[in-house]
Amino acid sequence: MNYGNVQSMQSPHPTYRLNIKRSKKLTESSGVGTFLQQNDKLSPLLPTIKRNISLQKECGIGLPAMFSDCEVLNLVEGQLILSTPNAAIASKLKQQLPKLQAHLNQRGWQINAIKIKVQVKKTIPTTKPEKQAILNQHALRAFRDLEQDLPKSKENVDLLTALNRLLSRNQQK
Repeated sequence: MNYGNVQSMQSPHPTYRLNIKRSKKLTESSGVGTFLQQNDKLSPLLPTIKRNISLQKECGIGLPAMFSDCEVLNLVEGQLILSTPNAAIASKLKQQLPKLQAHLNQRGWQINAIKIKVQVKKTIPTTKPEKQAILNQHALRAFRDLEQDLPKSKENVDLLTALNRLLSRNQQK
């Protein structure tokens, strides 16, 4: 019998082969899961992570519209600790806690209390691209005429610069 290749081993129990395939698929699909399983100090965290992921999914089912921005932090002695990104969502979620707790208890989770923590996440502000109007030839001609006819005085320097920038940007297109 070749022990090097477990999949080629014929077992009298088909469920045994199925379980081997499932466990192999689970460990291959998640590099993080494999890392946690192989690390002696971190492997005890794996059941907690799996439990929190399951709770996250259940809470999303129980409150689908509201729970997309929330996260399950922990479950300690029957107390579920949730995180929200701001106080407004926390306030709305607080009103829905009895419904969420009833849903979780109905699904087999032993939840005695739910606590909410507001944890503002650091976000990187996205810069919105400047909206630029597409000018037709008639509008461009009018701006060129204005630039040429405008007196080159001290008061008109900023306006002339803006017109020049507008015309050069639109000539490139």
